[in-house]
Amino acid sequence: MTALQKKDVNPIEHLTREDIEALGEELDALRQEVVDSRGAADAAYIRRVIDVQRKLEMGSRFVLLASRNNVAFALGTIGLTVSKILENMEIGHNVMHGQWDWMRDPKIHSTTWEWDNASPADLWKHSHNELHHTYTNVLGRDNDLGYGIMRVDEDQRWHPVYLGQPVWNFVNACFFEYGIAAYDLELGKYFAGRKDKDVFKRDATKVVNKIRGQVTKDYVLHPLLATVTGSARRTLAANYLANLARNLWTHSVIMCGHFPEGVETFTRTSIAGETRGDWYLRQMIGSANISGSKAMHIATGNLSFQIEHHLFPDLPSNRYQQIAPRVQDICERYGLQYTSGSLPRQVGSAWMKVIRLSLPNKYAERLRPRRAPKPLVRKVVRRERLAEAA
Repeated sequence: MTALQKKDVNPIEHLTREDIEALGEELDALRQEVVDSRGAADAAYIRRVIDVQRKLEMGSRFVLLASRNNVAFALGTIGLTVSKILENMEIGHNVMHGQWDWMRDPKIHSTTWEWDNASPADLWKHSHNELHHTYTNVLGRDNDLGYGIMRVDEDQRWHPVYLGQPVWNFVNACFFEYGIAAYDLELGKYFAGRKDKDVFKRDATKVVNKIRGQVTKDYVLHPLLATVTGSARRTLAANYLANLARNLWTHSVIMCGHFPEGVETFTRTSIAGETRGDWYLRQMIGSANISGSKAMHIATGNLSFQIEHHLFPDLPSNRYQQIAPRVQDICERYGLQYTSGSLPRQVGSAWMKVIRLSLPNKYAERLRPRRAPKPLVRKVVRRERLAEAA
């Protein structure tokens, strides 16, 4: 995963400055096309998803009141898990990206939404929307690359402590919402003396209050209500399992979008003087997709179309599948790799990279996949030329 600028073979060296700017213009036009066509069908979609999620959560919690029955316990736990995944992925993440702000509905707006997660919305929007999506995969600028606790590139100096990164990556996956809360709080920056103490205390208070509310709801209030039916312990277990499954799923989806083989990283200096076309190019080759069913796409919050999401983070998530073939076509015409694979393949690839980069480079190199590189299209064919040929 060496930074693109330090590779022996640069996968974008065949592109001229004119090519890159033309690519940016095509993607700008595609984005504007979707913006101009947003309407009632899109609004109905997100309202329907929210309605389904809320009914599923309420129904599952009602079923758990009778969870002394094993079937009721299983159904309640599964339903609660699905509702939490929907709330975090397809609803919370995307609403807070501003994907539905155009509806002018204060109930579904990025400025008012608070999600079922340990991280307060305003802290998450700063670290995710403002930093990650601006500096996607730039080493030293995008802290989502390894969350500050993992070695994710051969160019990072190896230290024996990294031998344990497969273990703490799994632990982080199990408690992912709390890991994200700590990450959004910028603990590392604070302990390094680079975050104002008063600001840190203010943010820490927000995180503690948010976690207190989450813990009270899932591990105190609902089990207490279930004492009436004698199912308090099973309700407690169901909430724990639902949160664990949600954390593992979310972590896996994010790993698949950012860490599989084929995803590029970039040096800090590479973004100096970056144009809109350069930024688009970095998103396209610094992300990976997951292939699968419609249900799987919804469960990922349509982050299975991570390339499209990184290109257009504020477009309605239900449109990503629609525009994905056109983005792939642009990649092919400009000789760029469109990294995509099944969920098992992408999860396996991401975890293999975590394991590989926990080792010194001389050993990590032995575990590098030996797949033949995809041949580049040296001659760029643009839309205008295709139209002329037609």
